[in-house]
Amino acid sequence: MAYEMIIDVGREGERIALLKDKKLVELHQESNESGNFLVGEIYLGKVKKIMPGLNAAFVDVGHEKDAFLHYHDLGPYIRSWQKITKETLDGSRSNGDLTDFVLEPETVKTGKISQVLKRNQQILVQVLKEPISTKGPRLTTEISIAGRYFILVPFYDTVNVSKKVSTIEERKRLKNLGSSLKTPKLGLICRTAAEQKGGQDLHQDILELQQKWENIFDKLPVANTTDRVLGEDQKSFAILRDLLSYDFASITVNQKQLYDDMKAHLTTIDAKLPKVLKYYSGRDDIFSQFGIDKQIQGSFGKTVSCSGGAYLIIEHTEALHSIDVNSGSKTASSSNQEENALAANLDAAREIARQLRLRDMGGIVVIDFIDLRTPNFKKQLYNTLRDAMEDDKAKHTILPMSKFGLIQITRQRVRPEMSIKTAEKCPTCLGTGSITSSVMIIDDIEQHVEHLLTVAKQKSITILTNPYLAAYLKQGMISKRLNWLFKYKTWVKIKADIKQGMLDYSFFDAQDEVIDIAKP
Repeated sequence: MAYEMIIDVGREGERIALLKDKKLVELHQESNESGNFLVGEIYLGKVKKIMPGLNAAFVDVGHEKDAFLHYHDLGPYIRSWQKITKETLDGSRSNGDLTDFVLEPETVKTGKISQVLKRNQQILVQVLKEPISTKGPRLTTEISIAGRYFILVPFYDTVNVSKKVSTIEERKRLKNLGSSLKTPKLGLICRTAAEQKGGQDLHQDILELQQKWENIFDKLPVANTTDRVLGEDQKSFAILRDLLSYDFASITVNQKQLYDDMKAHLTTIDAKLPKVLKYYSGRDDIFSQFGIDKQIQGSFGKTVSCSGGAYLIIEHTEALHSIDVNSGSKTASSSNQEENALAANLDAAREIARQLRLRDMGGIVVIDFIDLRTPNFKKQLYNTLRDAMEDDKAKHTILPMSKFGLIQITRQRVRPEMSIKTAEKCPTCLGTGSITSSVMIIDDIEQHVEHLLTVAKQKSITILTNPYLAAYLKQGMISKRLNWLFKYKTWVKIKADIKQGMLDYSFFDAQDEVIDIAKP
């Protein structure tokens, strides 16, 4: 099962695509705008409102909407967190050594938030869920720090091992190793990726986690309210950390700076990993070069085709997501109707698992499969869906098929659902049904070229446009571009981008900056 990661760093931000056997399974986007709140980041927040009716508080962490913190997300050691935060802010504590730290009494599950927090209080909080729609981030004060093999949990003094670690002997080995390396009152949770790893790698991961813990006490004394105290500088690093348990065939980056940073980062994790890292220096858009743009356009519509000919209808409401499975043009491989329905359902189940992960659909998902009557077939369908979702990192629960032929799934939502429009108003005609003559468009482009090269004295220009218009400008014995070369003694670069409108175009200068031009 070969995984590939493609990282596109552009003007608007960073796009990260994860491919499994050349098929897109995850897509992440991070804009360059300030105010991104990623899961796991730690902030110094300020309590703005206490809501006794909700048993929750709203906390200012710098987002336009105050973040939500429920009593159940405070954790049992909230009072210890308050104590250590106060000590650090007033200068009486300068490091994270908890050897002599006296823990405060644990909170009870049935308590009230007004008994623990007060208005305008400064507290350390961690992003539990990213901002979604009109809602701010969801927070927790049960802070943990994730590494590749372990998770550091302050104020606990135990070592726990993931239930997915298969053998009793391996669980015992990992627990003993963690217990011998941990420091007092800093608990560890051993992740599945640690299975069969050597002691040196595991020790290095624990040392890095302890260093991150110390970094909090370096930054906190000089931090202002809403400042980020701990977090990843780039989302690609955080995603890599969570996905490195996969067997990567390649990791491709189109920015030299990020390539160098990532190479240095991967070298500290595993000497083999830098070998799969590649730098893409091609002229074409990296997502187009690897066929990702086409997969995006074919995967985010209301109707999604499955490999065997069946198709899905995916619809979203405030309460839930519904997926309807249709047989479509699925070729009957058997004269038995029930077997044909099962085959279509199995294809659909694999595609549904991919869609849930790709779009990061969370909450309740109800799937209406093609009717099955045979109990064994229903069980087979359930097992196929469960196995297909095994690689999904989000917590999820799948219920067996109900007597109405429905399968219900609940899936954790930690970041905004990935929603990409695949059917929209034509950018060229704006819904009017008529467009400017292509001849006029060429005239406009030629006027702009003449102005930029003769009046504006641009030394180099690049035209970004749709492949159809790009082909018209470049092809032919004496093409438009060749005429410009003879006339202006300058070679005009032309780049094709499938995302551009049919008759849309933009100009860029030698520094690859957009040139502002007046379009008709």
